[in-house]
Amino acid sequence: MQHANPPIALRREPQRPPISSWSLRAWPPVLWQAGQATGLQLHHLGTHVTLNGELPGGVAGQTLWGSQDGSGQTGVAWDWVQVSHGIVAMADPLSVITNLRLLGDSGEVLTSWQAARYLNEIVHALPWQHEVTRALKRPH
Repeated sequence: MQHANPPIALRREPQRPPISSWSLRAWPPVLWQAGQATGLQLHHLGTHVTLNGELPGGVAGQTLWGSQDGSGQTGVAWDWVQVSHGIVAMADPLSVITNLRLLGDSGEVLTSWQAARYLNEIVHALPWQHEVTRALKRPH
């Protein structure tokens, strides 16, 4: 007896586990000119929500953004907190996790302290608060 393939509507794609924001440290580094960092075409890859009774808003989490181009796979992630109903903010603007290695005007790799300004420009150019708000509306 042969088993036919199930109809397409019944086939399920294998579920990929969500990408952890901390896994970005294992991605190969991507070199990028610091002054052009806001030109990255990053897309929302996922937002994780953590309910925490110790926080004023009771909710925090991480959000992950990434892109794939000729330079390689780039990812940027950071922690966020809900400061009041409907208002979210970066938990620590100096703790953006990324595999980007930003280059200065002379081609030198910037230190984390030097790169923080550019990484925050990237974050603020993204519609990340909208995506976090959407994640907060989903059942947890």
